[in-house]
Amino acid sequence: METTDITHTLGGLTVLELGADGPVLATERDATDAVAAGWSAGAGMVAIPLSRLPDDVFTLSNRRLGEMMQKFVNYRIRLAIVGDVGPAIAASDAFRDFVREANRRTEVWFVADIAELDVRLATGAA
Repeated sequence: METTDITHTLGGLTVLELGADGPVLATERDATDAVAAGWSAGAGMVAIPLSRLPDDVFTLSNRRLGEMMQKFVNYRIRLAIVGDVGPAIAASDAFRDFVREANRRTEVWFVADIAELDVRLATGAA
């Protein structure tokens, strides 16, 4: 089954939203492939739904999330993690602080859904 990716223009920025039905992005190579997909789509940001991330991605000690994020930062493609991270925040003060700091910057955001991403981009939070 082929994944259903969607390209949006949100707040004047082209955003590639990876389809929720695609494979899990578990390795640095997978992150690099997502960056390449963003480039191919002419996107300035890639939005990845939680369903595309491994179950342990928010365990900061395994560095999986940091390595993935670094690929996007290195290649100057912004990243949005889309979905409810509330349970992970509730389980870890460190992750809660991580999300808060990320959302204060522009390179990586954690948002509940594409509508929230649209509002953030449209209101100049970029």
